[in-house]
Amino acid sequence: MKGVWRLPLFSFYAHTPPHTPHPTPHTPPDSLERYLGNTIRELRLKHGLTIAEVAEQVGISRGMWSKIENAQTATSLDTLARIANALGVSLSILFRNYNMPQGGAQLVKNGTGMEVVRRGTKCGHTYQLLAYDQGPTKRFEPFLITMDDASEVFPTFEHPGIEFIYMLEGQIEYRHGQHTYLLSPGDALSFRGEIPHGPEKLVQLPIRFLAIIYYSASADSEI
Repeated sequence: MKGVWRLPLFSFYAHTPPHTPHPTPHTPPDSLERYLGNTIRELRLKHGLTIAEVAEQVGISRGMWSKIENAQTATSLDTLARIANALGVSLSILFRNYNMPQGGAQLVKNGTGMEVVRRGTKCGHTYQLLAYDQGPTKRFEPFLITMDDASEVFPTFEHPGIEFIYMLEGQIEYRHGQHTYLLSPGDALSFRGEIPHGPEKLVQLPIRFLAIIYYSASADSEI
């Protein structure tokens, strides 16, 4: 027909974008399915089992087991219970570490405590602080205290909070107010810090003990 322009067939197909399938949504790394899949895989590999072996014992296909391990499908509690049984664990073990807080414990290795200066330092006491950087509010201070000079005269100490002493080595007579206490390895003594206290007599050297001071409110201390 005259006057009608037609687009060549090859040109139409050349400019038509190929069909692109919708991408499969990814499972979030912190999802329950991802956690269970990783846990199940780790337990299976720990016991040296193949997918075929455990899938047959549970009564599901190898493809289904693979989907569970790769977080591509959810499964029922009944199936999870059979999976746990096949892996030799209880069902609760599969969920034990799910959503577990990361934590942030502070480790101070043996002999690496921060040596600090306190009033007793000039009298032959060595103070190693075993925890620090506790934030703006100081709640407690744990010290490893060493004494090795019997000739010194020791001052008394006063500070806010409650102090707890645990003897590790040696023997010491320790005064708190009007009372003295003979402390040997394994003995523990706790007292209010605002009452004058301190070593009365070094009985057996060397002496080592833990001293932990707990503060009910933020306060500076000098011991």
